[in-house]
Amino acid sequence: MRPAYLTAARALQLGREWAVEGEQHRALDAYSEALSLLRGLPPERTRDVLLAHTHLAFYQTLALGGSQDGQEHLHLGVSYARSTRDPLARAIAEECLSGEVAL
Repeated sequence: MRPAYLTAARALQLGREWAVEGEQHRALDAYSEALSLLRGLPPERTRDVLLAHTHLAFYQTLALGGSQDGQEHLHLGVSYARSTRDPLARAIAEECLSGEVAL
């Protein structure tokens, strides 16, 4: 199970890097890969924290690209951030909810 977490975390990291570099399509593919891996794992805090960060990164990348398609990712990211009580995920969620979008 740990290799799946590491692979998902790496996909999230690469996605963020590509989003910052303006490679939105590659970033979204990386986030999709991470979500696919994480959804196949049993519920636990580590998985849920990674899901929060991945959904929020997905939303931020879409929003920065001018897309309105990220609302489901925002909703899920905020929900996971609140339930895990991860301070960083909660801060990112609050930033997204306030309308400030940054990677």
